[in-house]
Amino acid sequence: MWVPLLALILGFVTLVWSADRFLSGAASTATHLGVSKLLIGLTVVSLGTSAPEILVALAAAIDGNALLAVGNAIGSNIANIGLVLGITAMIAPLPFSQGVLRTELPWLLGATLLTLVLLFDLQLSRLDGFLLFTALGYVLYRLATYQGGSTEDVNDALQEELEELPQLSLGQAVFWLAVGLVVLLVSAQILVWAAVEVAEWLGVSELIIGLTIVAVGTSLPELAATVGAALKGHTDIAIGNVVGSNILNLVAVLAVPGVVSAPAVDIEVLWRDCGMMLALTLALALFAYAIGSRPVITRFEGAVILAGWIGYNLVLFQQVEL
Repeated sequence: MWVPLLALILGFVTLVWSADRFLSGAASTATHLGVSKLLIGLTVVSLGTSAPEILVALAAAIDGNALLAVGNAIGSNIANIGLVLGITAMIAPLPFSQGVLRTELPWLLGATLLTLVLLFDLQLSRLDGFLLFTALGYVLYRLATYQGGSTEDVNDALQEELEELPQLSLGQAVFWLAVGLVVLLVSAQILVWAAVEVAEWLGVSELIIGLTIVAVGTSLPELAATVGAALKGHTDIAIGNVVGSNILNLVAVLAVPGVVSAPAVDIEVLWRDCGMMLALTLALALFAYAIGSRPVITRFEGAVILAGWIGYNLVLFQQVEL
Protein backbone atom coordinates (compact mmCIF):
# COMPACT_ATOMS: atom_id res chain seq x y z
CA MET A 1 0.00 0.00 0.00
CA TRP A 2 2.95 2.30 0.59
CA VAL A 3 3.89 2.22 -3.09
CA PRO A 4 0.55 3.72 -4.31
CA LEU A 5 0.65 6.34 -1.52
CA LEU A 6 4.20 7.38 -2.40
CA ALA A 7 3.24 7.36 -6.10
CA LEU A 8 0.25 9.57 -5.28
CA ILE A 9 2.46 12.11 -3.51
CA LEU A 10 5.06 11.95 -6.29
CA GLY A 11 2.32 12.40 -8.87
CA PHE A 12 1.02 15.55 -7.20
CA VAL A 13 4.50 17.07 -6.79
CA THR A 14 5.62 16.39 -10.36
CA LEU A 15 2.20 17.44 -11.72
CA VAL A 16 2.48 20.87 -10.09
CA TRP A 17 6.15 21.30 -11.09
CA SER A 18 5.62 20.24 -14.70
CA ALA A 19 2.49 22.39 -15.06
CA ASP A 20 4.55 25.43 -14.03
CA ARG A 21 7.33 24.54 -16.50
CA PHE A 22 4.81 23.86 -19.28
CA LEU A 23 3.02 27.15 -18.65
CA SER A 24 6.27 29.14 -18.64
CA GLY A 25 7.48 27.46 -21.81
CA ALA A 26 4.18 27.83 -23.64
CA ALA A 27 3.76 31.50 -22.71
CA SER A 28 7.36 32.37 -23.65
CA THR A 29 7.11 30.46 -26.93
CA ALA A 30 3.93 32.32 -27.79
CA THR A 31 5.63 35.63 -26.95
CA HIS A 32 8.56 34.86 -29.26
CA LEU A 33 6.08 33.99 -32.01
CA GLY A 34 4.51 37.44 -31.71
CA VAL A 35 1.28 36.45 -29.96
CA SER A 36 -0.30 39.35 -28.05
CA LYS A 37 -0.27 39.44 -24.25
CA LEU A 38 -4.08 39.44 -24.26
CA LEU A 39 -4.30 36.23 -26.29
CA ILE A 40 -1.60 34.57 -24.17
CA GLY A 41 -3.51 35.52 -21.01
CA LEU A 42 -6.86 34.28 -22.29
CA THR A 43 -5.62 30.99 -23.74
CA VAL A 44 -2.16 29.85 -22.65
CA VAL A 45 -2.37 31.12 -19.06
CA SER A 46 -6.07 30.36 -18.48
CA LEU A 47 -5.96 26.83 -19.89
CA GLY A 48 -2.37 26.20 -18.79
CA THR A 49 -3.23 26.64 -15.12
CA SER A 50 -5.93 23.97 -15.58
CA ALA A 51 -3.57 21.62 -17.45
CA PRO A 52 -3.10 19.28 -14.43
CA GLU A 53 -6.85 18.73 -14.02
CA ILE A 54 -7.37 18.36 -17.79
CA LEU A 55 -4.60 15.79 -18.21
CA VAL A 56 -5.63 13.85 -15.11
CA ALA A 57 -9.16 13.75 -16.53
CA LEU A 58 -7.85 12.58 -19.91
CA ALA A 59 -5.63 9.87 -18.41
CA ALA A 60 -8.46 8.64 -16.16
CA ALA A 61 -10.99 8.53 -19.01
CA ILE A 62 -8.61 6.68 -21.34
CA ASP A 63 -7.82 4.14 -18.61
CA GLY A 64 -11.52 3.45 -18.06
CA ASN A 65 -11.74 5.41 -14.79
CA ALA A 66 -13.92 8.24 -16.06
CA LEU A 67 -15.69 8.65 -12.71
CA LEU A 68 -12.33 9.65 -11.20
CA ALA A 69 -12.25 12.50 -13.74
CA VAL A 70 -15.84 13.48 -12.96
CA GLY A 71 -15.09 13.48 -9.24
CA ASN A 72 -11.95 15.55 -9.79
CA ALA A 73 -13.83 18.26 -11.71
CA ILE A 74 -16.75 18.53 -9.31
CA GLY A 75 -14.64 17.99 -6.18
CA SER A 76 -12.14 20.66 -7.25
CA ASN A 77 -14.96 23.20 -7.54
CA ILE A 78 -16.18 22.28 -4.08
CA ALA A 79 -12.66 22.47 -2.62
CA ASN A 80 -11.84 25.73 -4.41
CA ILE A 81 -14.79 27.50 -2.78
CA GLY A 82 -15.09 25.73 0.57
CA LEU A 83 -11.42 25.07 1.31
CA VAL A 84 -9.46 27.68 -0.68
CA LEU A 85 -11.76 30.69 -0.31
CA GLY A 86 -12.83 29.61 3.17
CA ILE A 87 -9.27 29.55 4.53
CA THR A 88 -8.21 32.66 2.63
CA ALA A 89 -11.22 34.70 3.78
CA MET A 90 -10.44 33.79 7.40
CA ILE A 91 -6.97 35.28 6.87
CA ALA A 92 -8.29 38.48 5.24
CA PRO A 93 -11.80 39.44 4.01
CA LEU A 94 -12.03 38.98 0.23
CA PRO A 95 -13.72 41.66 -1.90
CA PHE A 96 -15.32 40.84 -5.24
CA SER A 97 -13.78 42.75 -8.15
CA GLN A 98 -16.08 44.41 -10.69
CA GLY A 99 -14.95 41.94 -13.36
CA VAL A 100 -16.01 39.00 -11.20
CA LEU A 101 -19.34 40.62 -10.30
CA ARG A 102 -20.27 41.55 -13.87
CA THR A 103 -18.95 38.65 -15.94
CA GLU A 104 -17.10 35.76 -14.31
CA LEU A 105 -19.50 34.94 -11.46
CA PRO A 106 -22.58 34.99 -13.75
CA TRP A 107 -20.69 32.68 -16.13
CA LEU A 108 -19.86 30.33 -13.26
CA LEU A 109 -23.51 30.24 -12.24
CA GLY A 110 -24.45 29.51 -15.86
CA ALA A 111 -21.82 26.77 -16.21
CA THR A 112 -22.97 25.18 -12.93
CA LEU A 113 -26.62 25.15 -14.01
CA LEU A 114 -25.64 23.78 -17.45
CA THR A 115 -23.73 20.96 -15.74
CA LEU A 116 -26.76 20.07 -13.60
CA VAL A 117 -29.01 20.01 -16.66
CA LEU A 118 -26.60 17.81 -18.63
CA LEU A 119 -26.18 15.34 -15.74
CA PHE A 120 -29.89 15.21 -14.94
CA ASP A 121 -30.28 12.05 -17.06
CA LEU A 122 -27.40 10.46 -15.06
CA GLN A 123 -25.21 10.28 -18.15
CA LEU A 124 -22.29 12.45 -19.21
CA SER A 125 -22.67 11.75 -22.91
CA ARG A 126 -20.38 12.71 -25.76
CA LEU A 127 -22.93 15.32 -26.78
CA ASP A 128 -22.76 16.73 -23.24
CA GLY A 129 -18.97 16.86 -23.52
CA PHE A 130 -19.11 18.71 -26.82
CA LEU A 131 -21.68 21.14 -25.39
CA LEU A 132 -19.32 21.89 -22.50
CA PHE A 133 -16.43 22.44 -24.91
CA THR A 134 -18.69 24.77 -26.89
CA ALA A 135 -19.35 26.70 -23.69
CA LEU A 136 -15.56 26.93 -23.20
CA GLY A 137 -15.18 28.46 -26.65
CA TYR A 138 -17.99 30.91 -25.90
CA VAL A 139 -16.39 31.98 -22.61
CA LEU A 140 -12.99 32.57 -24.24
CA TYR A 141 -14.64 34.47 -27.11
CA ARG A 142 -16.64 36.66 -24.73
CA LEU A 143 -13.55 37.33 -22.63
CA ALA A 144 -11.63 38.44 -25.72
CA THR A 145 -14.42 40.67 -27.01
CA TYR A 146 -15.25 42.02 -23.54
CA GLN A 147 -11.62 42.95 -22.88
CA GLY A 148 -11.64 44.92 -26.12
CA GLY A 149 -8.44 43.47 -27.53
CA SER A 150 -6.06 45.73 -25.58
CA THR A 151 -3.06 44.38 -23.71
CA GLU A 152 -3.97 46.78 -20.93
CA ASP A 153 -7.31 45.08 -20.47
CA VAL A 154 -6.18 41.64 -19.33
CA ASN A 155 -8.04 41.07 -16.08
CA ASP A 156 -6.18 41.34 -12.78
CA ALA A 157 -5.81 37.61 -12.16
CA LEU A 158 -4.36 36.94 -15.61
CA GLN A 159 -2.15 40.02 -15.38
CA GLU A 160 -0.71 38.72 -12.10
CA GLU A 161 0.01 35.35 -13.73
CA LEU A 162 1.69 37.01 -16.72
CA GLU A 163 3.93 39.16 -14.54
CA GLU A 164 5.16 36.14 -12.58
CA LEU A 165 6.18 34.14 -15.66
CA PRO A 166 9.97 34.02 -16.27
CA GLN A 167 11.47 35.55 -19.40
CA LEU A 168 13.02 32.73 -21.47
CA SER A 169 14.89 32.58 -24.75
CA LEU A 170 13.17 30.77 -27.61
CA GLY A 171 15.36 27.71 -27.12
CA GLN A 172 14.68 27.59 -23.38
CA ALA A 173 10.96 28.15 -23.96
CA VAL A 174 10.66 25.25 -26.45
CA PHE A 175 12.73 22.99 -24.16
CA TRP A 176 10.58 23.62 -21.08
CA LEU A 177 7.39 23.41 -23.15
CA ALA A 178 8.37 19.91 -24.31
CA VAL A 179 9.72 18.74 -20.94
CA GLY A 180 6.73 20.15 -19.07
CA LEU A 181 4.25 18.45 -21.39
CA VAL A 182 5.98 15.06 -21.20
CA VAL A 183 6.28 15.15 -17.40
CA LEU A 184 2.66 16.36 -17.15
CA LEU A 185 1.48 13.34 -19.15
CA VAL A 186 3.56 10.88 -17.13
CA SER A 187 2.58 12.50 -13.81
CA ALA A 188 -1.12 12.36 -14.69
CA GLN A 189 -0.80 8.66 -15.55
CA ILE A 190 1.02 7.91 -12.27
CA LEU A 191 -1.54 9.91 -10.28
CA VAL A 192 -4.50 8.09 -11.84
CA TRP A 193 -2.91 4.66 -11.24
CA ALA A 194 -2.11 5.51 -7.63
CA ALA A 195 -5.58 6.96 -6.99
CA VAL A 196 -7.28 3.83 -8.34
CA GLU A 197 -5.04 1.62 -6.19
CA VAL A 198 -5.83 3.68 -3.08
CA ALA A 199 -9.56 3.52 -3.88
CA GLU A 200 -9.42 -0.28 -4.15
CA TRP A 201 -7.49 -0.52 -0.88
CA LEU A 202 -10.01 1.69 0.93
CA GLY A 203 -12.96 -0.13 -0.62
CA VAL A 204 -14.49 2.97 -2.23
CA SER A 205 -15.15 3.99 -5.81
CA GLU A 206 -12.72 6.06 -7.82
CA LEU A 207 -15.43 8.74 -7.75
CA ILE A 208 -14.92 9.22 -3.99
CA ILE A 209 -11.13 9.41 -4.42
CA GLY A 210 -11.62 11.95 -7.20
CA LEU A 211 -13.93 14.04 -5.01
CA THR A 212 -11.54 14.01 -2.04
CA ILE A 213 -7.83 13.21 -2.39
CA VAL A 214 -7.39 14.08 -6.06
CA ALA A 215 -9.64 17.16 -5.87
CA VAL A 216 -7.77 18.55 -2.86
CA GLY A 217 -4.40 17.70 -4.39
CA THR A 218 -5.15 19.51 -7.65
CA SER A 219 -6.59 22.45 -5.67
CA LEU A 220 -3.44 22.92 -3.57
CA PRO A 221 -1.81 25.24 -6.16
CA GLU A 222 -4.92 27.46 -6.05
CA LEU A 223 -4.79 27.42 -2.24
CA ALA A 224 -1.12 28.42 -2.20
CA ALA A 225 -1.61 31.13 -4.83
CA THR A 226 -4.75 32.54 -3.22
CA VAL A 227 -3.37 32.59 0.33
CA GLY A 228 -0.15 34.10 -1.02
CA ALA A 229 -2.10 36.83 -2.82
CA ALA A 230 -4.06 37.59 0.35
CA LEU A 231 -0.89 37.80 2.47
CA LYS A 232 0.60 40.22 -0.08
CA GLY A 233 -2.51 42.39 0.14
CA HIS A 234 -3.79 41.40 -3.32
CA THR A 235 -7.12 40.20 -1.95
CA ASP A 236 -9.00 41.60 -4.96
CA ILE A 237 -7.65 38.89 -7.29
CA ALA A 238 -8.20 35.93 -4.95
CA ILE A 239 -11.86 35.33 -5.83
CA GLY A 240 -11.15 35.88 -9.53
CA ASN A 241 -8.54 33.10 -9.46
CA VAL A 242 -11.00 30.62 -7.95
CA VAL A 243 -14.02 31.61 -10.06
CA GLY A 244 -11.97 31.36 -13.25
CA SER A 245 -10.60 27.96 -12.22
CA ASN A 246 -14.10 26.68 -11.41
CA ILE A 247 -15.46 27.76 -14.79
CA LEU A 248 -12.67 25.83 -16.54
CA ASN A 249 -13.21 22.78 -14.32
CA LEU A 250 -16.74 22.52 -15.69
CA VAL A 251 -16.42 23.55 -19.34
CA ALA A 252 -12.95 22.03 -19.96
CA VAL A 253 -12.11 19.36 -17.37
CA LEU A 254 -15.58 17.81 -17.02
CA ALA A 255 -15.99 17.80 -20.81
CA VAL A 256 -13.03 15.40 -21.23
CA PRO A 257 -14.56 12.21 -19.74
CA GLY A 258 -17.79 12.94 -21.59
CA VAL A 259 -16.10 13.13 -25.00
CA VAL A 260 -13.70 10.24 -24.34
CA SER A 261 -15.88 7.62 -22.63
CA ALA A 262 -19.40 9.00 -21.93
CA PRO A 263 -19.73 7.56 -18.39
CA ALA A 264 -22.97 6.92 -16.52
CA VAL A 265 -23.18 8.54 -13.08
CA ASP A 266 -25.07 7.55 -9.94
CA ILE A 267 -27.94 9.60 -8.58
CA GLU A 268 -25.69 10.49 -5.62
CA VAL A 269 -23.45 12.48 -7.95
CA LEU A 270 -26.42 14.65 -8.85
CA TRP A 271 -27.94 15.34 -5.44
CA ARG A 272 -24.93 15.01 -3.12
CA ASP A 273 -21.93 16.20 -5.14
CA CYS A 274 -23.48 18.54 -7.71
CA GLY A 275 -25.87 19.69 -4.98
CA MET A 276 -22.93 20.70 -2.76
CA MET A 277 -21.21 22.40 -5.68
CA LEU A 278 -24.40 24.34 -6.44
CA ALA A 279 -24.89 25.29 -2.78
CA LEU A 280 -21.38 26.72 -2.46
CA THR A 281 -21.65 28.54 -5.80
CA LEU A 282 -24.98 30.07 -4.71
CA ALA A 283 -23.33 31.06 -1.42
CA LEU A 284 -20.75 32.99 -3.45
CA ALA A 285 -23.56 34.71 -5.33
CA LEU A 286 -25.27 35.56 -2.03
CA PHE A 287 -22.07 37.08 -0.64
CA ALA A 288 -21.62 39.05 -3.87
CA TYR A 289 -25.13 40.30 -4.62
CA ALA A 290 -26.94 40.42 -1.26
CA ILE A 291 -28.90 43.66 -0.90
CA GLY A 292 -27.67 45.97 1.83
CA SER A 293 -24.22 44.42 2.20
CA ARG A 294 -20.82 44.99 0.62
CA PRO A 295 -19.65 42.49 -2.04
CA VAL A 296 -17.09 40.78 0.16
CA ILE A 297 -16.50 37.38 1.80
CA THR A 298 -16.07 38.15 5.50
CA ARG A 299 -14.11 36.05 7.98
CA PHE A 300 -17.37 34.64 9.38
CA GLU A 301 -18.63 33.74 5.90
CA GLY A 302 -15.27 32.13 5.17
CA ALA A 303 -15.65 30.02 8.31
CA VAL A 304 -19.17 29.00 7.21
CA ILE A 305 -18.14 27.76 3.76
CA LEU A 306 -15.07 26.02 5.22
CA ALA A 307 -17.33 24.24 7.73
CA GLY A 308 -19.59 23.22 4.86
CA TRP A 309 -16.63 21.72 2.99
CA ILE A 310 -15.48 19.84 6.10
CA GLY A 311 -18.99 18.49 6.71
CA TYR A 312 -19.29 17.36 3.09
CA ASN A 313 -16.00 15.46 3.30
CA LEU A 314 -17.06 13.81 6.56
CA VAL A 315 -20.12 12.48 4.71
CA LEU A 316 -17.86 11.09 1.98
CA PHE A 317 -15.43 9.52 4.45
CA GLN A 318 -18.30 7.59 6.05
CA GLN A 319 -18.24 5.44 2.90
CA VAL A 320 -14.64 4.34 3.53
CA GLU A 321 -14.51 0.76 4.80
CA LEU A 322 -11.29 0.28 6.75
